[in-house]
Amino acid sequence: MMATRDEAQDLVECNLCQQPVSFFCRRCGVNLCETCIAKHLRVKSKNGHDIVDYTSKDDDDTCYCDSHPQNDCSAYCKTCEAPICMLCVSIKHKSHEMSELSDKIEELLKVIAKENDRLQSSKHELERIMEHTTKLLSSISSIYQLRKDEVKARGEEWHKQIEETVKTLHQELDDMQKEHEAVLQKQQEKFKELIGKVDEMNVKTTKLQKSKNVTEMQTFLPVIEKQETLSEYTQYLFPTFYECKIDANYLQTYFGYVDKMQEKKTSLMENDFKENDLPGRRILEVPTVTSVIDTGFPANEENKNRLYDMAVTDDNKVWVGGHSKELKLFDIQGHLHHTVSITALGGYLCMYNKQVVYSGGKAVRMISDTDTVVTMFTTGDWVPRGVTSAASGELLVCLRKDGQNKVVRYSSTGTVLQEIQYDSQCQPLYKSAYYITENVNGDIIVTDWQRKAVIAVDRLGIFRYSYSGVRSSTVTTDSVGHVIATEYIGDKIYMLDRDGRFLRCIIPDGGIKKPRGVCILGHGEMMVGENLTGIAKRIKYLEE
Repeated sequence: MMATRDEAQDLVECNLCQQPVSFFCRRCGVNLCETCIAKHLRVKSKNGHDIVDYTSKDDDDTCYCDSHPQNDCSAYCKTCEAPICMLCVSIKHKSHEMSELSDKIEELLKVIAKENDRLQSSKHELERIMEHTTKLLSSISSIYQLRKDEVKARGEEWHKQIEETVKTLHQELDDMQKEHEAVLQKQQEKFKELIGKVDEMNVKTTKLQKSKNVTEMQTFLPVIEKQETLSEYTQYLFPTFYECKIDANYLQTYFGYVDKMQEKKTSLMENDFKENDLPGRRILEVPTVTSVIDTGFPANEENKNRLYDMAVTDDNKVWVGGHSKELKLFDIQGHLHHTVSITALGGYLCMYNKQVVYSGGKAVRMISDTDTVVTMFTTGDWVPRGVTSAASGELLVCLRKDGQNKVVRYSSTGTVLQEIQYDSQCQPLYKSAYYITENVNGDIIVTDWQRKAVIAVDRLGIFRYSYSGVRSSTVTTDSVGHVIATEYIGDKIYMLDRDGRFLRCIIPDGGIKKPRGVCILGHGEMMVGENLTGIAKRIKYLEE
């Protein structure tokens, strides 16, 4: 615990007798107790003495020389950047560059005044921000309660819908029961009638067995022969109630979710503060398809695959790769602007320094401004898959060889800067690393097709999280750190937060079929490619 000023004074000793200090001589620079002060005053000094209470020794605004504490400073040594006395001017600092102390004081005071003006000018903004923060604190309970009320209202709405569904099913069962009773009663009457006729035939037959009336027998024979026996009958089975499996992800997709608190950097010079800043735009309950691109890629004869990957340019055009040794550049309205021939299938794409980059054939290559394919670097015995640009200016590439998988950070010239392959227990992080992206917080996110998971590590390669259940997927992130992963098998687009927690599924009106390539366009839109149709859909998923 920090000592008080009085306690600190008690710790300081008199320079003459080591008793607790009470006074200080500014001219001599010595600490004195009450006993020794008289003794000190009897000692002659050419500059005299200046005795003050020890607690006020720092209150004097006089500048004393460090080398000669008894002397006032009257000059400033520019060479040593220190104030000095006249004795120092003629001895220690004789050959140094000097100035008047008053000039240095004036110079320093101008800078201090300028900085103080800067601080004072920001005070008003700070007070406004503090007032805004105070208002937020005072309203935080009511805002969060409002969100709870919204969740509760949503729950009540669902309960109401469930009750209506139960009521409807009960009514359907009541109607079925009446119909069932009617058909069974009709069937019962029919069987009674048939049994009555069979009994009648039996009585007649028994009577004829005791008779010798051949004519009557001949007349009865065609009657009994025409009497039908039952060969089949209709069974009316009871209805069965089939319970649909409750999928928690599906429920949350349509129920709603709470977006995580986010940080927003705001310039202190901004004048406007909103009383209720929303952390972000809301996800549309039913995302809409605003336009489509028919990429025109041919189908693989074996598995009918067409579209593989996409990358968006700074001006919101989209490079698309598929089952062809071509890359195509479309605008978001679906118009083809450019086609470039490449050396491999366009399976893995990214943008790097405003140029489109693709991996394949144990190399990472770039398309130059003149449409020339430039090999940036080769990957040796390792086969490259997903590739993405990092915020730090490097490339991150998924590599595989002989059942091993890793992520490598390369410089633009192919220098290996980092390898990510094992967790803290020296176990492989990946079984089948395909697509890769970097999040705004530096996380490196990979889709593992064999593990059926999205796996994230931090920028140092330390495991962060794994989200299971996303099969054969591609992955990207948006500007606030949401992780967007397509699921090829399940015809879904998953949205996770930056810590790997499920938020919801994004399923546009009309659905999405076998999604593979995905990229964020901005303005609350994404582009998602359908693998088998070769169609890329522009999907609006955020409110304005």
